[in-house]
Amino acid sequence: MAVAAKELPACPVETTLTLISDKWKVLILRDLMPGTKRFGELKRSIESVSQKVLTAQLREMEQSGLLTRTVYPEVPPRVEYTLTDLGYSLKPILDALQNWGEAYKAQNGASAGEQRTG
Repeated sequence: MAVAAKELPACPVETTLTLISDKWKVLILRDLMPGTKRFGELKRSIESVSQKVLTAQLREMEQSGLLTRTVYPEVPPRVEYTLTDLGYSLKPILDALQNWGEAYKAQNGASAGEQRTG
């Protein structure tokens, strides 16, 4: 569910978490940072998310202004998702999460085969 501005927490950190705290939202942001993706591309990249949940997360992110959804009048229908400027503004946060995760894995002996570049 998208949160109206008047319902956002007073704490800026809590506000950010309210908008992106779901596990799938962060992975959607990660996958859209390089550019526009179709639904199927997102689904293949985030294998463990169900189609229903992915659809719901994309809708919430659209309502929050983090991404845009473009539907093309084709058969079969083509739908593409692109981050807005607001969505792209989260890149430093995602970069920090990636750097922290890499450092944690390095300190705790994760093998290179287990690592995925963000």
